[in-house]
Amino acid sequence: MIFGFALLVIAGYLAGPQPKAYIFTVIGLWLVARLSFWFAPIFLRTAKKWRNKSAGFVLVGLGIAAVGFHLAMQSNQPDDWRLRLLLETVLLLSILMFYMGGRIIASALAGHFQSQNRFLKDRVQPRFEGSVLILLFSVLVLNLLPFAWVKFTIAALLLLSALLCVVRVLRWRPWWSYGRADLLAMLLGYSWIIVGWVGIALSLITANFPITKALHAITIGALGTLTFTVMSRTRSHRVLRDTNAKPFVFVLALLITAAALLRLNPTWLGYSQSIFLAVCCWSFAFIGLFFWLIWLNKVEKKVKRQRQLMQDK
Repeated sequence: MIFGFALLVIAGYLAGPQPKAYIFTVIGLWLVARLSFWFAPIFLRTAKKWRNKSAGFVLVGLGIAAVGFHLAMQSNQPDDWRLRLLLETVLLLSILMFYMGGRIIASALAGHFQSQNRFLKDRVQPRFEGSVLILLFSVLVLNLLPFAWVKFTIAALLLLSALLCVVRVLRWRPWWSYGRADLLAMLLGYSWIIVGWVGIALSLITANFPITKALHAITIGALGTLTFTVMSRTRSHRVLRDTNAKPFVFVLALLITAAALLRLNPTWLGYSQSIFLAVCCWSFAFIGLFFWLIWLNKVEKKVKRQRQLMQDK
C-alpha cells in the first residue's frame, strides 16, 4: 500500500498533466515493478540448493548496487563511498560470472571429454563453489564497513578465493581441451576473474597498484571474453550444430585479453596510447563478432529456405 499505491498517487499528482504515451509508460513500469514483487520470490524458491539460489540474490544485489552508485554520483557523498559501491558492483559481477561461467564450462568440458572417451569426475565441484561463494559474500558485507582492518581482511579473502578458483580450474583438466578453441577461450575469460580478484587484493594492500586498474581485469578481461565466447558458441551451435565449427573466430578473444592488459597500463606505454590501443583491440574483436553473427544469420535463413523447399516438394 505504501510503496505501491501511495507512490503511484504521489507520482501522478507531482507529474501533473502529461501526454497519454507518458502516462501509459509510467503505469506500465509501475505494473512491472509490482509484478516483480510477486515473481522474484518464486524465482528464488525454484532453486533447491543455496548455491543455486545465490544467483537470484546476486541479480537483486546488482540492481541495488547500480541504483546506489548512481545516487551517490548525484549526491555529495565522499569518493571513498562511491568507490565502495563501484567495487561492490564489480564483485557482484564477478560472483555471477564465477557461478554461471563455472556451470557452463564444466558442462562443456565434460561433453567434450566424453566424445574423446574421457570422463571428467570433477565438474561443478560444489565444495569449492560453495566455499568461494561464502568468501565472496563475506567480502561484499565487509566492503561496506568503515573500519581500517577491513581492507586487509578483504584482500586475504579475495586471495583465498582466487586460490580455490585456480584449484577448481586445474581439476577441470584444461590441458585435455587443447584442440578446442572455444573451450580455451572460455577458460581464458574465466581465468581473468582470478586475475581480477588478485588485482583487487593487491590494490587494497599496496598503493602502487590502483584499484581502478584492477577492476579492468573483471570488466574487460572476464566479462568481455566470456560474453564474446558465449555468444559465439550459442549461435554456432544453433546454426552449425557445432560450437567450434570455425575455430578461427575464437582467436579474436585474444584481442579482448590484449585490451585488458593494455588497460592495466603497462609501464612501457603512456596512458593515452594504452587506452587508444585497448579501444582498437576491443572494437576489432566485437566488430569481428558482429560480422560472424551476420554470416550465421544468413546461413540460418538459407537453411530454412532449403527446408521449406523440401517440404513444398
